Amino acid sequence: MSRPLPLDGVTVVDLGQIYNGPYCSFLLAMAGARVIKIESPGGEHLRRRSVVGGAAVPFAMLNSNKNFVTLNLKTARGRELLFEMVRRGDVVVENFAPGAMERLGVGYEQMRAVNPRIVYGAGSGYGRSGPNKDYPAMDLTVQAMAGIMDITGFPDRPPVKSGPALCDFFGGIHLYGGIMTALFERERTGLGRLVEVSMQEAVYPSLASNLGMYFGSQGQAPARTGNRHGGLAESPYNVYPTKDGFIAIICVGEVHWKSLLKAMQREDLLTDARYKDLKSRVAHIDEIDALVGGFTAQWNKQELFEVLMQHRVACAPVRNLDDVVNDVHMHERGALEWVDHPMYGRLCLMNSAMRYQDSPPLALKPSGELGCDNRSIYGEWLGLSSQDIDQLEKEEVI
Repeated sequence: MSRPLPLDGVTVVDLGQIYNGPYCSFLLAMAGARVIKIESPGGEHLRRRSVVGGAAVPFAMLNSNKNFVTLNLKTARGRELLFEMVRRGDVVVENFAPGAMERLGVGYEQMRAVNPRIVYGAGSGYGRSGPNKDYPAMDLTVQAMAGIMDITGFPDRPPVKSGPALCDFFGGIHLYGGIMTALFERERTGLGRLVEVSMQEAVYPSLASNLGMYFGSQGQAPARTGNRHGGLAESPYNVYPTKDGFIAIICVGEVHWKSLLKAMQREDLLTDARYKDLKSRVAHIDEIDALVGGFTAQWNKQELFEVLMQHRVACAPVRNLDDVVNDVHMHERGALEWVDHPMYGRLCLMNSAMRYQDSPPLALKPSGELGCDNRSIYGEWLGLSSQDIDQLEKEEVI
């Protein structure tokens, strides 16, 4: 039995930009919502960045299955059109700096006056209140402020940013969750509400292991642990060398440790007092890493991975982006798909990580050109005539 996706019939007015807001609205779109992406006539920043080589890829990844319109919110007529969309919509998504929408005269209070059922999702770096709310916030700066850089890297080297844009995407996921919670409430009460998510607050729980070590040592333990466990509470837990790369191995319990020793043909170590339990192994972490690393260095990483899988040891070869983009498992599940993008050429695009039983994932509809849906949205949805739309273009409202 096939069922509609959960958000079928929901309309989202998307004012998101860069990563945070657009990822939230991408998840809404792939859950079945109609997402109308509003950009200034010059295009949102990420689209403008796309004139340089592969910089187009993030825009394409985050804006599949949306409709694209332009709108100048600095004009009175542009604001009127936005309110008309809000009146007919269910959700607004934005991740401008706190206060920016209010300065334009299109903040939550104005939108609620137009449509009390509207769910307004606002993402920001540090939230809409508090002493830091007006600090400029990009993923890099939030990583620095949130402590992520200080715990990333090796203890004898300077702090390093995390490779992925963790704060932006953690924030976008939390914003999606907040919006969905408010939509659930609206089904009961008939009222929408403002939902806000701070990137810093969204990423803080991911520091759990590191905070465990911080509190456990009264702040004396080194912040950076390299590829070891962030709380230095697991061993073995590291990235180990192989003949042709590296492999990550973790043993979170006695079963894994016994399985690893069996794979290493070192079951004699089961009776070694130095390694008798987790606490003992952590106390001898350097010895453990040398022991495991000496074993792994004798293998090619894929061969070793297959051997360790036979023994059910938690591990994985360290793969590069080429490996990941061509991951057979993800392509077979439909999580990744090669698409001939009309603007950017052949790309590997993602679907949503969320699956809904009895509703097959949506086919990917590649992101479109700036304002490509102006005629259908302003004409067919809002009911403006072709002459009205021509006039809006002439007045640079759209």
